[in-house]
Amino acid sequence: MVLSEKNLLGEQTSPYLVQHKDNPVHWRPWSRAALEEAQSLNRPILLSVGYAACHWCHVMAHECFEDPEVAEVMNRLFVNIKVDREERPDIDQIYMAALSAMGEQGGWPLTMFLTPDAKPFWGGTYFPKTPRFGRPGFIQVLNAIHSAWEDKQEELQNSANAVSTHIHSNLAPSITDRGVGDPPLGELAAKIASLMDRQLGGLRGAPKFPNAPFLDLLWLDWLENGTEHHRDSVLLSLRYMLSGGIYDHVGGGLSRYSTDAQWLVPHFEKMLYDNAQLIRLCCYAYAETGDYLFQRRIEETVGWLLREMRVEGGGFASSLDADSEGEEGKFYLWSDEKIKEVLGEDAARELLATYSLTSPEAWEGNPILHRLLHPDFQPPEQEQRLRELLDHLLEARGKRVRPGLDDKVLVDWNGLTIAALAIAGRQFGRPEWLDAARGAFRFVCESMERGRLPHSIREGRRLFPAIASDYAAMISAAVSLHGALQEENLISQAMQWVEMLERYHAGDAREGYYLTASDNNDVPIRIRGDVDDAVPSATAQIITALTQLATVSGDHKIYEKAVRVAETALARTRNQPYGQLGIVTASALAQRPIKLLLNDPTRTEFVPVANRIPDPRRSDIILGPEKAAAELASEIEVDRSFPGAWLCIGQICLPPIRTGTDLEADLKAARRRSAGW
Repeated sequence: MVLSEKNLLGEQTSPYLVQHKDNPVHWRPWSRAALEEAQSLNRPILLSVGYAACHWCHVMAHECFEDPEVAEVMNRLFVNIKVDREERPDIDQIYMAALSAMGEQGGWPLTMFLTPDAKPFWGGTYFPKTPRFGRPGFIQVLNAIHSAWEDKQEELQNSANAVSTHIHSNLAPSITDRGVGDPPLGELAAKIASLMDRQLGGLRGAPKFPNAPFLDLLWLDWLENGTEHHRDSVLLSLRYMLSGGIYDHVGGGLSRYSTDAQWLVPHFEKMLYDNAQLIRLCCYAYAETGDYLFQRRIEETVGWLLREMRVEGGGFASSLDADSEGEEGKFYLWSDEKIKEVLGEDAARELLATYSLTSPEAWEGNPILHRLLHPDFQPPEQEQRLRELLDHLLEARGKRVRPGLDDKVLVDWNGLTIAALAIAGRQFGRPEWLDAARGAFRFVCESMERGRLPHSIREGRRLFPAIASDYAAMISAAVSLHGALQEENLISQAMQWVEMLERYHAGDAREGYYLTASDNNDVPIRIRGDVDDAVPSATAQIITALTQLATVSGDHKIYEKAVRVAETALARTRNQPYGQLGIVTASALAQRPIKLLLNDPTRTEFVPVANRIPDPRRSDIILGPEKAAAELASEIEVDRSFPGAWLCIGQICLPPIRTGTDLEADLKAARRRSAGW
């Protein structure tokens, strides 16, 4: 099959692909047809992977893919395939692993050269059109690859076969023996803690990423083993990232990472998944400390989500671009003069007594607004005054040219966001946040076809089939939303998603799952999805989701399934535990889940306490007038003659709890395994 000699991206659902529809390059989306074309022509494939908010992806597009001279070489010598890494994380993981196997530093844009049967033989990241930054020019690279393919094809094929074998052994390993012992939670947490910056939080050095899987592991070790310095490391990291320039103090929300070691200089793209995980972690931090910083940042970040990231129908968009008007960060930056122009001299002086404007060495553009010099929060009335001043800046900023919005709705990222909004809405008594979570959940459900989820939705178009993390994230979202709303149809829907996950993603031995669906025939390797990215891996999310659903439904078969998946996944982590911390965290959750049953007819004694103290291990059930299935499955004798709470930790249930004060004490004490529970 040979496709039309033209660009074929115009009808795609991905804004990133559509951005390239007018390139003179004859781009093809990743598909079986594009792969068959390469085989028909016996041409190597030039694979370009990026995403809409990626700054250097835009730079390479402008320098190379929009250039007719570069395009002529690409079209003549290669079959050119463009991939949105967010729509096809399975493809991205395969070829990013290939680049790593070749000894190169990964990142985006990812530029890979493949044999006609899609096996990688050489690659890199960003290439300029002409040589600079110590990098060869892209036309030079294209011609060199073509010459090597012509002259050394057998050698390149052998190299590609070796790389593919390596990828398969790492990303799609066979089922190994189970019974590897307890998850090494404490051991790995200690190793991660030793890598953390003790002054500013986060991993030592630059760049600094939020890195939620690392923080989740440290937080769970604190809950399970009482390691206070691991808790403090998470709190320190959150406090500094929420005070630095990586946080948008005017509009709310966290940027993708800081380019320096001080959390000061952001890479300005804003990702939905980072902010969903930030909200969740801040909920835990607020419950632990009562620090108003965390409440304020939750309110601001949720405000940003509802104001700027919701699309028609209630779903949440994927990201905001780093660039506007061709400059990175221009939308977000302020000068002293501009602040005075908006606020006036006195109010500007008042704001800048707490906040700072900083231009680091070699920084181009206006200064970065932050409060690293004054991270501790002032009394609420003073903070409220500062927020009012920032709101004036927000109103003025709204008149600027906005960064591009990647408005595709990714199901797994929306699942993370729904869960975070449900937790925060419960904790702070914000029904409008719960309404937003419910609306996004409904949006995703209405996108299904024959019970199956899509992975991406945009302007009525849906990209099927879903990947495994879509089902896992939405199952967890259903459980979290059930905790807030106690609507049984949420659990029924989650059960149906387990069936789809089992039907299309389970391995032959039924002890693990593959990221890509079994009826998707365009992947060169069907990978397991064990490796963490900025979010826990698909495997980790599946273990967590199955554990949560089993706990709230009382379905022991689902719990047994979660344990089997955890055991086999743990065995696979022995080769690269740092890249698979999510599996360790999820397996520890599965080992000792917590169930809380509440008999609280007025919902005034026990429910508010449970809402105030979220715990990643815990699922809550408010008992109705009838005996609940969850109650029966737990074999808990509930005396409904009095309001009370019943708490089960792992396989042990505590005596009935008679007061809200006692429940609060028991929920906080649940982290102390030494208490004999």
